[in-house]
Amino acid sequence: MQRYKNLNGDSNISSFELGNDSITIQFKEGSIYVYTYESAGMSNVETMKQFAQSGSGLNSFIMRNARNLYARKTKI
Repeated sequence: MQRYKNLNGDSNISSFELGNDSITIQFKEGSIYVYTYESAGMSNVETMKQFAQSGSGLNSFIMRNARNLYARKTKI
């Protein structure tokens, strides 16, 4: 997993991992969510990848557009 830059300093996201057709996101409280093309749609996943790599806006995008569109969730 790659550390999320959190440039604004207010994100609940700690890290992420990019896949060909997915993104895995770990939140600070320990939950890990996997969003796939199938569960969230290609456009949403690709947008999340862009926000993840830029280090800003990912948490807000998820809350507005993909909150419950994850393929699976685990808790550490």
